[in-house]
Amino acid sequence: MTTKLGPVKDWENDFDVLDYSYLNNPFEIWDKLRDRCPIAHTDRRGSNWLPTTYDDVTKIAHDFMTFSSTQVLVIPFMETARQDMENINPEVLGYGAPPITADPPLQTWTRRLILPWFSHKKVAEYEPLTQSICDNLIDKIIGRQFVDGAVDYAQQIPVRVISHILGVPEEMTDTFTTWVRDFLEFADNSENRFNSIRDIVIYLMTVIDQRKKLISQGENLDDIISFLIKEQKTNSEINDAIVLGMSILLLIAGIDTTWSAIGSALWHLGSNREDLVMLKNQPEIMDTAIEELLRAYSPVTMARVVTKDTDYNGCPMKQGDKVLMNFPAANRDPLVFENPQVVNLRRKINRHIAFGSGIHRCGGANLARMELKVAIRTFIDRLPDFKVDESKPVMWAGGQVRGPRVLPLAFLD
Repeated sequence: MTTKLGPVKDWENDFDVLDYSYLNNPFEIWDKLRDRCPIAHTDRRGSNWLPTTYDDVTKIAHDFMTFSSTQVLVIPFMETARQDMENINPEVLGYGAPPITADPPLQTWTRRLILPWFSHKKVAEYEPLTQSICDNLIDKIIGRQFVDGAVDYAQQIPVRVISHILGVPEEMTDTFTTWVRDFLEFADNSENRFNSIRDIVIYLMTVIDQRKKLISQGENLDDIISFLIKEQKTNSEINDAIVLGMSILLLIAGIDTTWSAIGSALWHLGSNREDLVMLKNQPEIMDTAIEELLRAYSPVTMARVVTKDTDYNGCPMKQGDKVLMNFPAANRDPLVFENPQVVNLRRKINRHIAFGSGIHRCGGANLARMELKVAIRTFIDRLPDFKVDESKPVMWAGGQVRGPRVLPLAFLD
């Protein structure tokens, strides 16, 4: 998962979000940059800028005219892979994955389409399923001395929930996991990345065609893909490319981000015995604790593309440059958060932007919070005495989404 471009020697002018040290401990790097060079630059994989302060990240996020969301990938596709993607079907892929890869007005109405599926009321309907998934996973873990908290637990939860929302078979979850990891995590492997998104596109196109036939036959299907297809009857703007793009977004964004948050939370609790005991003995602070864990271990960095030459705070950004929206670093800015490096599960003032800021703030935030809460609550209720097994390595992924991919946990007697 580390870069092939060589180790970083100058973080201010040649950073690399796939560098080994960045994957394992980005916090010290952000602190140094924030003090010396709050917006770093690199020419690795194109011209990219990395803001590290809360103020810069939020300002850039709100200026969608200058900083467009049409290119959100932190690690861009290689040119050959991009051409191959276009050869799949340029008309079908023409809209990307709205609303996340769109600016207004496309972003506005596509976001409005999916928000009801992730309202507090709708998410409450998914909670019993999430609880059942977590309990079943714990049933398989109980009695074992060691477990991989990432592979055996965290990574298994969001993929099953999003499969239910999309209305696709649970048997596909392992395949979805492989596709999403190849697309986001192994971003420097252009062949794997292309193969994964190609397979996702082909699979979802097949699902969409099948749903159309069932709906035309009078089947009453209650899933988000079927909903989008039905909406086509009354909204001419919702073509097949929109349905496909939004389905791709839900599959990719609804999996890796949340399992990374769950895994990071388990890593923290398994590394900090006092916090684990406090949360176990005081379940009433769970909501506050979840927000703090989201702040401290925000998983997602998104990209924006500069639409015109601009000077931002002395940084000569050129049209076509990328700005990596470093929400995780912003959430550790000492000008906004008191003692930001301290994970305080009782933190009362917590204006974190783990779910982004501005018009592209994550539409699935309610779902992610619910999954994270149920997953952590269930784990510590049923397996209350655990710790990170320091005899085995923890493996972190990063770039677009940071979180543990291998998390060895040991259970105390």
